[in-house]
Amino acid sequence: MQVSRSLKKVIFWLLGIPVTLLILGIYHGLMQTIYRAGFLNDSSFLKIEYFQGLTLHGVINAIVLTTFFAVAFGHACMTFFLKREPNKKAMWISFWLMVIGTGLAAWAMLAGKASVLYTFYPPLKGHPFFYLGTALIIVGSWIPLFDWARMYREWRRENPTTKIPLAVLGTLVNFIIWFVCTLAVAYEVLVLLLPWSMGMADINVTLARTLFWFFGHALVYFWLLPAYIMFYVMLPKLAGGKLYSDLAGRIALFLFLLFSIPVGVHHQFSDPSIGQNIKFFQGLLTYGVTIPSFITAFTIAASLEYAGVKRGSKGLFGWMKKLPYLDTNNFMFAYLIAGLILFIFGGLTGIVNASYSLNNVIHNTSWLPGHFHMTVAGPVFLAIIGMSTYLYAKMSGKKIFLPKVNVIIPYLWMIGVLIFSTGLMWGGLIGEPRRTNLGMTYLNPKHELFTPEWVPTTMLALLGGIIMFIAAMLFIVVFFGTIFRKSKLEAVLELPYSEAYHDEKRIPLFDRFKPWLVTMAIIIVIAYTPALYDAVTNPGPKAPRFTPANPVPDLLKIKK
Repeated sequence: MQVSRSLKKVIFWLLGIPVTLLILGIYHGLMQTIYRAGFLNDSSFLKIEYFQGLTLHGVINAIVLTTFFAVAFGHACMTFFLKREPNKKAMWISFWLMVIGTGLAAWAMLAGKASVLYTFYPPLKGHPFFYLGTALIIVGSWIPLFDWARMYREWRRENPTTKIPLAVLGTLVNFIIWFVCTLAVAYEVLVLLLPWSMGMADINVTLARTLFWFFGHALVYFWLLPAYIMFYVMLPKLAGGKLYSDLAGRIALFLFLLFSIPVGVHHQFSDPSIGQNIKFFQGLLTYGVTIPSFITAFTIAASLEYAGVKRGSKGLFGWMKKLPYLDTNNFMFAYLIAGLILFIFGGLTGIVNASYSLNNVIHNTSWLPGHFHMTVAGPVFLAIIGMSTYLYAKMSGKKIFLPKVNVIIPYLWMIGVLIFSTGLMWGGLIGEPRRTNLGMTYLNPKHELFTPEWVPTTMLALLGGIIMFIAAMLFIVVFFGTIFRKSKLEAVLELPYSEAYHDEKRIPLFDRFKPWLVTMAIIIVIAYTPALYDAVTNPGPKAPRFTPANPVPDLLKIKK
C-alpha cells in the first residue's frame, strides 16, 4: 500500500527518536547490573548516580520507547487495515508535543534533577520540567486516538456489516485503555505533583500513589497490546498457517478493556490507608486479567500447531520443529516467538504478585524487577524492536542490514533475559531488595551488611545483563545499518495478516464498543470509588520534598 510522504516521515521519526534514546536506556540497564554486582562505584563513571541512571533506564525504556512506538504502530495498523490515512495536522501536533515533552523530561533527568524512577510518585521529588514533560508526552499520545476514532467511524459507515479488522480493534482498545488510565496520572502530575515540586502546596501521598497505580498497572497492557495484536494478526501468517479463532482474539481484547485498569491497588497491598476489602476485590480482578492471557495462549498455540502440521510435522509435538525459527526473510517470527516464550514465564510469575499473602513476601524484593523484565523486556521489547526494523525496512524500500545477525538477536536476548530474571527472582526469594545499589554495601565483604547469599544471584543477573546488552547493541547496529542503506525495493506500507481457520459469523457483541465501554466504566467506578475515598480521608502525614542522596552516607560505614 502506498502512503503519503508525511505519514512516512511521522512514523520514521516516531521509530527513530526512541531507538536513539534506547542506546542511553540500555547502557544504564547494563550499569545497574554492574553496580549491583559491586564492580563499579556508581559515581565514578560519567558522573551518573545510581538512582539517576535507574530513572533514565526506566523512563526511556518503559515510557518513551513504548509510547512513541505504540503511536507509530497504531498509525500503521489503522492506515493499512482501514485503507485511509490519519489527519496530517493531528499527526504532527501529536508528534511535536511528545518530542517537546521528552526533551523537557530528558533535561531534568540528565541534569540530575529528577531521580524519581519511572514510577515518579512522592515523596521523591523531581524538577517541574520533568512533570511538565511527562504531561506533554501523555497529551500528545491522546491526539491520535480521537483521529483514529474518526477514521473508524468513516469506515464503519461504509462497511456496516463487516467485522472490525482485528488489528484495528486491538489498536482502539489499547488507546482507550491508555486514555482512561492516563486521565488519573495527568491529574496527579498537573494538579498534585507540579505545584508540590514548585513548593506551592503540600501533597496527599496516598492519593498521589493511588492515582499513579490507577495508571501504572494499566500501563503494562498499553505496552503489551501491540504485541498481542502481532500475536493474533501476524504470527500465524508468519508461521505459515492461519489464526485458529478470530473470535477468541476479539474476546481477549475486549476483556483487557474490562480488567486492565481496576487492578492497580494490588501494587498498594502494603499501604495502610486503603482498606482490606478494597485490596481483596482488586486482587480478585487481577486474576481476571489472566483469562484473556490463557485464551491467547491456547489460540496462538493451536495456530502454531496448525502451521507446523501444514509444514509436514508428525507426532504430538513435531510441529514445534517445523516452525521457521531462523528464516532471515521472515525475521518477525523469531522476534515474536522468542517474546512469546518469555511471556509464558512472565505471566506465571505475575500470578504470584496478585496474591495478597505472597505479594507481601516478594513485593519489595528483586523478584519484582525479575518478573517485570520477563514481561516488558520479553514480548513487549522484542515486538517493538522487531516491528520497528520491519516497518522502517518496508516503508523505506531498504534491505535489512546483516540479516543473519538480525534473526539471532531475539534468541540471544531471550537467553539473556532468562538468566537475568532468574538471578533477580532467586535473589528476591532469599530477601535481596530492589531499587538498591547492593554492590556498595551488601556485597562488600568489609561491610557490616555483607550478605554472602546474594553474591551468586547478583552474578547471575550480571551475566544475563551482559548478554542482553550485547543483543541490544546488535539490534542498534542492524537498525541504523538499515537506515543508512540505499533503497533498492519498492517502498510500501505492508503488514502480514492471518486468515481465520474457522469461518466464524459476525457476533454484534464482539464487534461493537459501546456495551464494553459501559461495563468498563461501571467496574472502574465500583473498584476505585472506595479506594479514592480512603486515599482522600486517610492521607497520613504530608510528604516532605525528598531527593535521594547517592551514595547514602549511613550505609557506607566500612568495617575497620
